[in-house]
Amino acid sequence: MPTDSPRAPGLRATDSGRWLVDGELTLHTVSALVTASGALFGGDGDIDVDLAAVSRADSAGVALLVQWRREARRRQRTVHFHNVPGQMLSIARLCGVDELLALN
Repeated sequence: MPTDSPRAPGLRATDSGRWLVDGELTLHTVSALVTASGALFGGDGDIDVDLAAVSRADSAGVALLVQWRREARRRQRTVHFHNVPGQMLSIARLCGVDELLALN
C-alpha cells in the first residue's frame, strides 16, 4: 500500500517583508529548511517568520524554531514567529520552550 510522502517545507520572502514557511516541519522534512535558513539571517533588523502555511509539525519543527532563535541571538537580531499552528504551540509548551520562543 503506497504512503503519502511528507510535503517538503518551503521558505520564501514575501512582499510584506516576512518569511513564509509552508509544508510540513517534521523529523523527515526539517533538514531541508536547516539548509535554506541561511537566507533568513542575511539582512539587518528583526526577522519575521510566518508559519500560517505549515500543514503539520512535530518536535523537530519546534527544534528548528529554537535553532533560528539561537542563531538570531548570536547575530544580535530578534526573530518573531507569527501564526504559529496550535500543534506547534502545544509541543513548545510541553517541552517548556514556549517562553524562550516568545510564543505566549
